[in-house]
Amino acid sequence: MTASDTPSTAHGGSTIAYFSMEIALEQSIPTYSGGLGVLAGDTLRSGADLGLPMVAVTLLYRKGYFSQHLDAQGNQTESPRPWSPEQTLTELPARVSVEVAGRTVHLRAWQYSVRGVSGHEVPVYLLDSALPENDGYDQTLTDALYGGDNHYRLCQELVLGVGGAAMLRALGIEGEIVHHINEGHASLLTLALLERQLEGRGAWDVTPADTEAVRRQVVFTTHTPVPAGHDKFAGEMARQILGAELSALLDAVDGWEEGQLHMTHLALRFARFTNAVAMRHQEVSATMFPGHQIAAITNGVHAPTWTAAAFRDLFDRHIPDWRRDNQYLRYAVTIPLDEIRAAHAQAKGALLEEIQRRTGVAFDPAVMTVGFARRATPYKRADLIFTDLERLRAVTRHTGPIQVV
Repeated sequence: MTASDTPSTAHGGSTIAYFSMEIALEQSIPTYSGGLGVLAGDTLRSGADLGLPMVAVTLLYRKGYFSQHLDAQGNQTESPRPWSPEQTLTELPARVSVEVAGRTVHLRAWQYSVRGVSGHEVPVYLLDSALPENDGYDQTLTDALYGGDNHYRLCQELVLGVGGAAMLRALGIEGEIVHHINEGHASLLTLALLERQLEGRGAWDVTPADTEAVRRQVVFTTHTPVPAGHDKFAGEMARQILGAELSALLDAVDGWEEGQLHMTHLALRFARFTNAVAMRHQEVSATMFPGHQIAAITNGVHAPTWTAAAFRDLFDRHIPDWRRDNQYLRYAVTIPLDEIRAAHAQAKGALLEEIQRRTGVAFDPAVMTVGFARRATPYKRADLIFTDLERLRAVTRHTGPIQVV
């Protein structure tokens, strides 16, 4: 898929503006690291299928999310995954700037268009600071996803939230907008909306009505069920990076959390609706953030993207409308069981062939196969299955052998 030739510059009625630190658009565009980005991409693909008036904002990440290398002893090293947006995306003429640590950082945007089954497109705007008018450090702010230290990360999140809000206005996307913050990284968007609401008045003039006006424009999805996954920044550093005006807005709305800038708390402070991504996650989030109403909307995937080829063919034969509306998949109960078994065997065979091609390891197609595909960070608990080896042995004694990818 390539970007359309012209940006979407105006929308009638209400528009959804979806802000996410990472979005999985294509495998060849390394602007994502794991589940958060995959979910963001699937949300946009579903929005395009449904014909929603929707746009998205993220960062460009010229060096991508790193490639992982493992040596014979299991030690990991990383290297950048550079790619060329000039060959894939459309550069837009709009330019905006944002103040970062007292410096003016200039931004441009590149467009990628997500096309739905009916042809409707959702434009994605990828912000880029690699402009000659920026100094060397500021040109790198949109280079690496989850790279650098906390200082670098907060500078990035300022570019995403405040710079993203400015870019939408520069592209002519105004009027009634619902801003969807996907995880806390883009929470500084709320300060940009509050500043706009004040229309030149100072932070000392913020009223409850101003805060409520911003809340009507914001919804928030929180994803991570452990404290380590929520961005927090030291207050002194945050004030230095945000500058006097944005810091004063945080003071005025009691936006600090125990002297720190806690991005999830800031989003919760300004969101009129917040959801977790599973019922159990809602229960955990309610204990992590007491005093906030958090709903549960279970994560879903964009079925046409992730359904194996054998099952796509099966559904096309029996449920013609499943690609347009995934709810039709409930009629899968009517598909003959022998056809489902045959499709499953075909899909599993394709997986095991790919494993052997990549690793030289031949798996047994008759053995239960468990796949684990999560970003390699400690709180994802990649080794959980091995924490009770006796229990794992008991499972295999009862059910038969297991092979793990």
